[in-house]
Amino acid sequence: MSVDRRMFLKGAAVASAAAIAPAGLAAAAGSRARQVPEWHRAPCRFCGIGCGLLVAVQDGRAVAVRGDLESPVNRGMACVRGYHAIHTLYGRDRVTSPLIRHAGRLVAATPADAYDLIAGRIKEVVASQGADATGVYGSGHWSVTDAYVAAKLFKAGLGTNNVDTSTRLYHASATAGFLSTFGQPGAPGCFADVEFADTFVLWGHNMAETDPVLFSRILERRRTSPAVRIITLGTQATRTSYAADRALLHRPHAEIALANAICSAVVRRGGVDRNFVSRHVAFARGTDAPGYGAHEQVTVTDDVVPSTFDAFVRFLEDYRPEQMEAATGVAAADLNWLAALYADRGRKVLSVWGSDLNQHVRGTWLNNALHNIHLITGKVASPGNGALCCAAQPGGADAVHAAGATPDGLPRGSVSSAADRQHAARIWGVPASRISAQPGRTALAMFRGVESGAMRFLWVQATNPLASLPNARRYRRAVADGNAFLVVTEAYPTVTSAAADVVLPAALWLEREGVYGSSERRSQYFPRVVPAPGSARADGWHMVEVGRRLGFGALLPWQEQSLVADAWAELIRFHPTAQPVSLAVMRNGPGAIWPFGGEQEAGWRYSTAHDPGTDRSRGAFHFYGYSDGRARIWLRPHEPPAEMPDERYPFWLTVGRVLEHGGTGTLTRRVPALQRAVPRAYVELSRKDATALGIRDGERVRLVTRRGSLEMDARIEHRSQPQQGQVFVPCFDEDAPVNLLTLDACCPLAGQPDYGKCAVRVERLT
Repeated sequence: MSVDRRMFLKGAAVASAAAIAPAGLAAAAGSRARQVPEWHRAPCRFCGIGCGLLVAVQDGRAVAVRGDLESPVNRGMACVRGYHAIHTLYGRDRVTSPLIRHAGRLVAATPADAYDLIAGRIKEVVASQGADATGVYGSGHWSVTDAYVAAKLFKAGLGTNNVDTSTRLYHASATAGFLSTFGQPGAPGCFADVEFADTFVLWGHNMAETDPVLFSRILERRRTSPAVRIITLGTQATRTSYAADRALLHRPHAEIALANAICSAVVRRGGVDRNFVSRHVAFARGTDAPGYGAHEQVTVTDDVVPSTFDAFVRFLEDYRPEQMEAATGVAAADLNWLAALYADRGRKVLSVWGSDLNQHVRGTWLNNALHNIHLITGKVASPGNGALCCAAQPGGADAVHAAGATPDGLPRGSVSSAADRQHAARIWGVPASRISAQPGRTALAMFRGVESGAMRFLWVQATNPLASLPNARRYRRAVADGNAFLVVTEAYPTVTSAAADVVLPAALWLEREGVYGSSERRSQYFPRVVPAPGSARADGWHMVEVGRRLGFGALLPWQEQSLVADAWAELIRFHPTAQPVSLAVMRNGPGAIWPFGGEQEAGWRYSTAHDPGTDRSRGAFHFYGYSDGRARIWLRPHEPPAEMPDERYPFWLTVGRVLEHGGTGTLTRRVPALQRAVPRAYVELSRKDATALGIRDGERVRLVTRRGSLEMDARIEHRSQPQQGQVFVPCFDEDAPVNLLTLDACCPLAGQPDYGKCAVRVERLT
C-alpha cells in the first residue's frame, strides 16, 4: 500500500500531538484519529535567536510543536526548550485573577478593583512627589507592542522616562556598544553570516547551551566546508569549546586586554584595511576610570574627544601580545595566531558573543573593542564578516529600544533631543513639554530609588527582579521596607510577586498576539491561538486599562482585539523611510529583518548593496548613524575589575545558563521534562580545587561572598570545567538564587551589572 506525503504528515501530526500533549489530551487525540490539529506559525518565546515554530492547537489547547521548515533562522530545528514551549502555558499554579494585598496577604480581586487601586496610587504619588517617583520595569519577554504601550503611557502620559526592561541585565552593554560604534542600535549583520563565514570566534559564549540551534548551523557550516575554523575564548571549558577547533582559556576580566592585543598584532603585521579605515572610520576616546556604578543613578555620561589613527596605534603599543600574557593568561603566540586569522584578507570572520560578555563593569568598552577588530580589518557589514551579539531574551533588546522603552530613548531618537521630542509629541498628540528631556532611571537605579525613597511606585512586568538582580538581598530589603507601591504583572508566582501590593495575571505567548524581535533584527508576529485563563491579559492591555483610569483615554484609544495592529501602525509612523516590518509581511511568513524599505530587508546594515537606508554615493558602506557617515573606533583601555579574589575569598565566582532553563526558571521550571533534567542549581569546581578542599562530587558545600552565603551540591567534571581558582553556578534556580551572592557593580555607560565575576569562598560541609 502506498501513502502520499500529505497523508503521512497528517498522521504524524496526530501522533506528535498525542506524544507530547498535556495531561488528559493524549487520549482525546487518539480517540479522534481523523481530526488533525490546526497548525499556527509562531516564533519561539525563549531566547533572542527567534526560531520559527509550528504549534498545533486542538480543542482550544496547544498540543504539539515542531520546527518551521520555512524559517530561515532554524530551518525546521528547535532546541529542547522550544520543543517544550507549550507546556509553559499549563502549569498548575498559573495566576488567573488579580491579587490585592489586604492585612499582609494577597487575596483575589476583580480586574476593575485592581485597576482602580493602581491608578489611584499613581495619582497620589504624582500629586505628592511628581511623575519621576513612578516607573515601569518590563522585560525582554515583552512583545514590541507591550514595550511601545509602556513608553507611550509613561513618557507621553505621566511625563517620566523611568521606563526600562530586564534586557538591561543581558544586552545593555551591547546596545551601548552598537550606539557608540555605529550610531544606531542593532547588529550590522545577521544569522545568514554563518553560511558565508569561514572563521568563527566565539567570545565567552557557550552557544551549545545558550543558542544550540544557531550553533548547529555553525557546526553544519564546518561539516560542509573543511576550511572553516571555530575558535572559542573563555574562562572555562564548556560544551562549546569541546566542539571547537581551538579553545583558548583566559583569566576573568581579561577580554578588553585580549581585544586590544589582537588589534595591536593586526597593526604590527600590516593587517589594517587602510582604504576602509580612511573612507569609513573616525576615531574617538572617552572618559577614563568612570567608576563602577556604585551611586544611586548608576550611569555616567561619556566625555567624548575626537582622536586619530596615529593615536590609536600609539595606544596599542601598551597592548602587544608579549606584554599581555600575564594579564590575560593567553600565550603571545596564540594571540598573534588569532590576530593573523582576523587580518587574513582571504578569510571571512564572524565574532559572536552573548550576555556573559556584556555583563562586565566595562561592558560598553568591551563591545567597542570587539567592533574595533572588525573595523580596522574592514570585516564588517558584509556577508560572513561581522560582530554579532546574541541576546538571551525573545523580545530582542534592540526591538525594545525601537519601541522607545528605554530611559533615554524614544521610538525614534533620544529624549535629550528637542527635535526628537517634538517628533514624538506630534505623533502622540501631546505637547512636546509633556515629554521630559531628563533621561530616566535604569533598572538598578529604579530599585536603588526604591531603597532611598525616591521611587514610590514601581510596576514590574514579565520579569522576576528580586531573583535576577545582582546582590538581590539588598533589593529584597528595599522592597520589603514598603517605601514603594509595587505592582507585578506575572503568569506564575515568583519571589517578586510575593512581595507585591497588587498582582495582575499575565497572558502568555499564544494566549495573546504580538511581535517579537531577535538578535539579528528580525521581527516576527505571533497570533492568539488559545484562550488565556481567567482574567489574564496582555501586559500592554493591563496598561491601557490603568491609563484610561488616569485620564489618558485619548492617548490610548485602542480596543483590546486591535491593540497590536493599531499600536504597530502608530509605531511605523516614527520611521517613514527605513521602516519596521509591516504586520502583513510578518503574518504571511517567518518575519523579516529591519530596517525594511521598499519590501527590501537590511540583512547587512550599512552596506549600500543590502541596506535600503544607505546613500550609495558614499561607496560600499554608509554608517548613517553618525552625521559624517563614519563608524567609530574607540580607544578603550583595560582597567581592573570592581572586586578580585583575596585571602579571605580566594575564588572567582562566575554565573551563567544551562541548556534546559531560561532566566530565573519562572517558566522552564514548570515544564516537567526540563525540571527533571536539571532540578536545581549546583556549583562546578575544578578537580584540583576540589581535591585541595577535600570535596567530592555531589557533596554539599557553602559559597560565601561579601554579600551572603548559599548552600548547594558540588559538581566536578560535570558540564563545564572551570579553571583552577574559579567556580561556576547556573542562575535559573529561584530556590537557590546565586544572585544573593553576586556583586551589583555595573558598566557606568550602559547600566548593565557585572554578574560574571566576584570573589567567593568555598566551604565543605560535613
